[in-house]
Amino acid sequence: MSKPSKPRKSKQPVVATFQAKGHLIDSGLMSDALEAVQAAGATYRVVRLDIGTHRLDESQLELEVTAPDAAAFDRVRADLMSLGLSETETQDAVLAVVDIDGTAPDGFYSSTNLATEVRIDGEWLPVAGQRMDATVVVEDGACRCVKLRDLKRGQRVVLGYTGIRVTPHTSRKLQQEGGRFGFMQGAASSERQLAAQVAEVVREWRRVREEGRKVVLVAGPVVVHVGAAPLLAAILRAGLVDGLLTGNALAVHDIEAVLYGTSLGVEVATGRAAVHGHMHHMRAINTIRRAGGIEAAVAKGILKSGVMHACVQARVPFCLAGSIRDDGPLPDTEMDLVRAQEAYARILESAGLVVILSSMLHGIGAGNMIPAEVRTVCVDIHPAVVAKLSDRGSAQSHGIVTDVGAFLGVLVQQLGVAVERG
Repeated sequence: MSKPSKPRKSKQPVVATFQAKGHLIDSGLMSDALEAVQAAGATYRVVRLDIGTHRLDESQLELEVTAPDAAAFDRVRADLMSLGLSETETQDAVLAVVDIDGTAPDGFYSSTNLATEVRIDGEWLPVAGQRMDATVVVEDGACRCVKLRDLKRGQRVVLGYTGIRVTPHTSRKLQQEGGRFGFMQGAASSERQLAAQVAEVVREWRRVREEGRKVVLVAGPVVVHVGAAPLLAAILRAGLVDGLLTGNALAVHDIEAVLYGTSLGVEVATGRAAVHGHMHHMRAINTIRRAGGIEAAVAKGILKSGVMHACVQARVPFCLAGSIRDDGPLPDTEMDLVRAQEAYARILESAGLVVILSSMLHGIGAGNMIPAEVRTVCVDIHPAVVAKLSDRGSAQSHGIVTDVGAFLGVLVQQLGVAVERG
């Protein structure tokens, strides 16, 4: 086990060099790094900056940082590493033994979604299962992300930042050329570009599935409220989706719409409140509970269409993560939060594209579980919701500001999917 290095004198200046490689300028990473240094009360000197000469060339940066004291250095190092910069000179990682199940030693390294390596005995080892907000366990000559609650006594976890190397996730911000949308642009895109944006999503969708990776959808009940459930169901039924992550509400209102033609008691076809419509979602829940669950209701011919029917018919894995506000809930809803998180993580394994459809809560949850290289698209009518996922650390997320029904309508067309209308 590595021993912690001798602590620095708190009031002595600290000088260190950091490096990064990628589309540093186009992605905005370089400017973010320089701002982080100054925000921590430190100064910088660009030791090396090799800018790519061709359109898709990557740049290389070496940045010397001088912090006034150890506390300022600790802050700037944490900020730079969260962006994807690493110290050029480092020692083996510092490890400590877990002494209480589900609890890490103080000062443990908390992972990001960026590809990470740990130096053990002079060798850089990749970290498996990369995700945000986990510890890094070293055992049997390998490193992997482990959630706090899953730590076991005797395991060794990485402390601090020594011996940690991260790879920044940078994508060139392509400008519109001939009307073509540039995937992964920084700002949320507006509705006027919707067809072009969806076309790029479809290209990613097809590329990801050709590579044998998953396309996973994260959806909120708004999909049903705006009358877009048949569109989502058609995509699921076509076998183009590898997982659906949502909550109790989407399933309840989807089933309510199938059984009663309403969503939250409002007629989907007319937008008018139905007589005694406030009872419909509870009656829908009761019907499914009496049947023994969603799959049983489909098998018995009780549930004949809709999003959940399509999941069952197309054998699309789904998880309904429960919350304190859920009515019923449906028997399929996982009310144990830990088990729901685990089910989400299983469905997200090997994902190459995650599309979030008007679900901030479940979208952020899913975004925290995937590495940075997983393409993520967040669709919402509210720009603040679209920006929220990036604000929470999922910088790979691309936002499309539009009505989710409009998005799904164009998506169905460009995927070439037939829609069954009841």
